[in-house]
Amino acid sequence: QVQLVESGGGLVQPGGSLRLSCATSGRTLGSHIIGWFRQAPGKEREFVASISKIGTTTYYADSAKGRFTISKDNAENTVYLHMNSLKPEDTAVSSCGASRSFALRGAEYSYWGPGTQVSVSS
Repeated sequence: QVQLVESGGGLVQPGGSLRLSCATSGRTLGSHIIGWFRQAPGKEREFVASISKIGTTTYYADSAKGRFTISKDNAENTVYLHMNSLKPEDTAVSSCGASRSFALRGAEYSYWGPGTQVSVSS
């Protein structure tokens, strides 16, 4: 029943910006915390940011603080991740996941989208 689909990835130059979208199936945002993760080649999946069910609480990894902003539009059933000042080390497959409670480990998220590629290169 819970379905997630990411979009908005692409190739940008260092210092550029991208806005990722996580489209969710109906009722998902009201019953799940949505988290953004990323996985670079040869590395484990890394937590980036999450937003609460109500949407008033957000949490960011140190690597994302000051550069990324997570938000949601309940009417559109969509969670966004606006990324600014992108660096080459941000290159990864970015995925959104749904969890029934707050968690920093990907293993705690029950549902995942297929991911979208973010590439930062000059």
